[in-house]
Amino acid sequence: MRRAARRALYRLEQRGIALPAAPAPPIAARSAPRPVRAWVSGIDGSGSRAAWIVFEGDFGGLRLCSLILNDVAGIVEVAGGDVTRKRLDHEMAELRASQKLPWVEVEPGVAVRGVVGALRAHEAAGTGPPAAFDRWRPLFAAAPAPPPLPAPAAADETVVERSAELLGLPDLAGWFLEPEDVQADAVELLQARESRLVVSEEARAEREAAIVARVVDRELGPDARRLWARRLLEMALVFDAEQRGEHAALARAAAAALLDDSRPPGRIPFARALATRALEVAGEVSLGRLGADVARRRPAQSPRAR
Repeated sequence: MRRAARRALYRLEQRGIALPAAPAPPIAARSAPRPVRAWVSGIDGSGSRAAWIVFEGDFGGLRLCSLILNDVAGIVEVAGGDVTRKRLDHEMAELRASQKLPWVEVEPGVAVRGVVGALRAHEAAGTGPPAAFDRWRPLFAAAPAPPPLPAPAAADETVVERSAELLGLPDLAGWFLEPEDVQADAVELLQARESRLVVSEEARAEREAAIVARVVDRELGPDARRLWARRLLEMALVFDAEQRGEHAALARAAAAALLDDSRPPGRIPFARALATRALEVAGEVSLGRLGADVARRRPAQSPRAR
């Protein structure tokens, strides 16, 4: 049959009849590597966290993007490249052994959401991410849109009243307001405690409470409340991943209270605890017992202009 077909084609060509060439088989377009696995750390007192995102290409090749993200300064550090599964497992084991903050696996969209938020922080600050991020930008641009951060349910008053317990957790040991911003208040608090004036314990406690209340009202305006609420909601997801339901509930209750504009910040135990700890740290700085650079919570802004 094939021989007969070839003879027929030959006769047609001899008569000057050319048949159209068969179309070339389509070339499969390579799609952008997609995020398939991700890990994030807890959030430190400056609002920074580490994130690892693994991208997989069409033929199974893996690329690891390692970032330090800050919710105010944006993308602080970025590194990575091609990685084998064996190497990834080795790096993960080493990281878990050295990491002080919680380190949990999450859905890739959760980590991508952090990158998107960091890029928005750059946009707001008029800065740009490190140059090393340029090679990763197309991968994040092609990634599926990340899910929004889940909103908390209405605050349970009983749980809100316990929200200051969060700052007793080792995970949140570095959480407090910027000490530099409350330095004068801390000095006033030290003077009140060291005063030789004979006053009742009740009067002394009232003065200290008034200083804390003033700091809370001044430092926890609408933007700051939303910032701390986001941190709490992100940490609630970390607590969920670690099967720490009680801590997750406390974090979500504190976040809900902060997002409730009708609730004065002074009525939120978590907010008062943030201010109290900041005053204590600022007092240690004033007394020379702690360096200001160690106490500082405010992250350095990225020097790269857009």
